[in-house]
Amino acid sequence: MAKFLVQKSGPLKGKVKISGSKNAVLPIMAAALLTEEKCEIKDVPALRDVEVMCQLLESLGARVESDLDHNRVTVVSEGSLHFEAPFDLVKMMRASVLVLGALLIRTGRAVIHLPGGCAIGKRPVELHLKGLKAIGVSIDEHQLTRGIIDATAGKLRGNTVYLDFPSVGATEVIMMAAALAEGTTVIENAAQEPEIVDLANFLNKMGARIKGAGTDTIKIEGVEKLKGVTHHVIPDRIETGTFMVAAAITRGNVLLENVVPDHLKAVIAKLRECGAEITMTEEGVRVRGDKRTIVSTDIKTLPYPGFPTDLQSPFMALLTVAKGPSVVIETVFENRFMHVGEFNRMGANIKTNGNCAIIPGDKTLQGAQVVATDLRAGAAVVLAGLVAEGTTEVSQIYHIDRGYEGFVDKLKALGANIMRMDE
Repeated sequence: MAKFLVQKSGPLKGKVKISGSKNAVLPIMAAALLTEEKCEIKDVPALRDVEVMCQLLESLGARVESDLDHNRVTVVSEGSLHFEAPFDLVKMMRASVLVLGALLIRTGRAVIHLPGGCAIGKRPVELHLKGLKAIGVSIDEHQLTRGIIDATAGKLRGNTVYLDFPSVGATEVIMMAAALAEGTTVIENAAQEPEIVDLANFLNKMGARIKGAGTDTIKIEGVEKLKGVTHHVIPDRIETGTFMVAAAITRGNVLLENVVPDHLKAVIAKLRECGAEITMTEEGVRVRGDKRTIVSTDIKTLPYPGFPTDLQSPFMALLTVAKGPSVVIETVFENRFMHVGEFNRMGANIKTNGNCAIIPGDKTLQGAQVVATDLRAGAAVVLAGLVAEGTTEVSQIYHIDRGYEGFVDKLKALGANIMRMDE
């Protein structure tokens, strides 16, 4: 098993270019199935999840040209497609469910096992299916009890869909299916994440008529056909936030290039509360942790534009060494404190009660053998290792490979003492 060896490093210094967004590119790749024409996607991050999505699209009958060395993927899905997604691919990545809408449009049927991904709590697809049912999709309830989505559809017709929770995946799947449905679909209490806006921009380039993406009400007027396009993926705001925290926790001075600051308002506000200095320049965003003492703050995760759940664990790493106690409340996923045990191996002494974690702060962390319990937790224990005494050995790093492009190389270029060992 591959692992990272992380040793205490000095302040990170230099510049880092942020990659394209993992959470934006995966639904965009799925949406490329909505047309038989060529779609060229640029600024694609070289990630394991992207490789799996390429394999999934190929298994469905699309022709995929992947050039991740140059951050490009081309998708052409001429002719008929297969309606069943292979289980061995679906189990590797939750984003596999994103092909639901496109398959229903192209084949009239979709069969997908309930997807895998990080074990961070319940991530049900009920909202996806509720929205699809509202526009004319039938779901085999018996198959669903066996963990299989078996959906069929004739002509889809627009309708109003209210989401009980602003689910990103449900919003994306409904948007894709509704783009080619008859009439108008309105998604109320829709997810507002920047990745939703990027998908809407991609679909609109293809000829869709989508308004309101980025707000809680999205209106989709169905069209008869979509065309192939070229599209640049937005920068990854979670990778951005991770490197911002890396600069703060090491008391460093780092310039982040290819960043959209508006996507990280909540994170920037919290980092400033902790004492980090953040300035916007023509080159990007500069984060300095060497100007003032890093102090504690409280955070509560919320759907966008609130503090992102994906940055809760990296930010908690910062709070373990900040001056004073902090409270972290997780409202999005009920099982997203698995990294607490790993931090405590390093001496953090964090206490949890339900969805609340109490971090005493003021800790000198010690290197230890820890596990990347999920994608973002993996990045978090690496950040903790950068300021811990001795060596931190991080295993199960395949999680990190799923979501951070060139993570070790980017950290090393900033001065981090980290190496990858492949066994």
